[in-house]
Amino acid sequence: MHYKTRSDKWFDVINYIFLGLVGLCMIFPLLYIFSVSFSTMEDFVQRDIILWPSNWDLGAYKYIFATKTFGRAMLVSICLTAVVTFFNLCMTSTMAYAIIHRFTGSKLVLRMVVFTLLFSPGLIPSYLMVRNLGLINTYWALILPGAISTFNLIVIRQFFQGLPKELFEAANIDGANELQIFWRIALPLSKPALAAFTLFYAVDAWNAYFNVILYMNDTTKWTIQVVLRQLVIVSPPDNNLLSSLLRDPPPSQTIQMAAVLIATLPILVIYPFLQKHFAKGVMLGSVKG
Repeated sequence: MHYKTRSDKWFDVINYIFLGLVGLCMIFPLLYIFSVSFSTMEDFVQRDIILWPSNWDLGAYKYIFATKTFGRAMLVSICLTAVVTFFNLCMTSTMAYAIIHRFTGSKLVLRMVVFTLLFSPGLIPSYLMVRNLGLINTYWALILPGAISTFNLIVIRQFFQGLPKELFEAANIDGANELQIFWRIALPLSKPALAAFTLFYAVDAWNAYFNVILYMNDTTKWTIQVVLRQLVIVSPPDNNLLSSLLRDPPPSQTIQMAAVLIATLPILVIYPFLQKHFAKGVMLGSVKG
């Protein structure tokens, strides 16, 4: 049995204090956003920092859900995130499984993949390619260019390479083709890695912001992150609409915080369901070479 020395105990205490402070630093902005979003005008004017509202008010949320723009952008973001995540996972896992097999030109394909990891095309060539393909103002402009993340592809390839070859050979002897082996053996054994990369792709797609501004001229196709930017940075909430909807309208900062909270909520809800596989998947991908 291992007994902790005095220095070990001090190290644990300092470690807990440090991690506690880091945790507080991360929780504080969320608590502030949550509290301000439910605060009344009086709270906002009288208190410098609101960590808990004295009087709860739902005015900011009534305003947000009364506007068509926010609801439409939320729906666009949810659908786009689901499609992009599914498409990216399909493309990445199938290509990773393909290049672990030695076929003619497999090394060349792998080198081309690594080349794109070291040398990215840049903004202007990417924009010209999307424009020449006729994808401007379509959702394909947000789906196709980033269909395969090179880093994720290499990690999933390493994961597939770590699976027992005897399983694949036994399936081949039983008459299974490559597609059946991939679907019935490789994918079920790769659930931790796939869960981790599902989260990576989903968070990336949900937070997509710059590409939407770059490729989407139609404002009805904007995602929630772009609408949030307009609401927080470019133009504050419409005061006339605010007054017509609510007898005692909340301050614009309260509406901005409510919008930030609603835009963050889906990712916070998804994460606990993937957390168990997420930690395992990241560790497995990191140690297999």
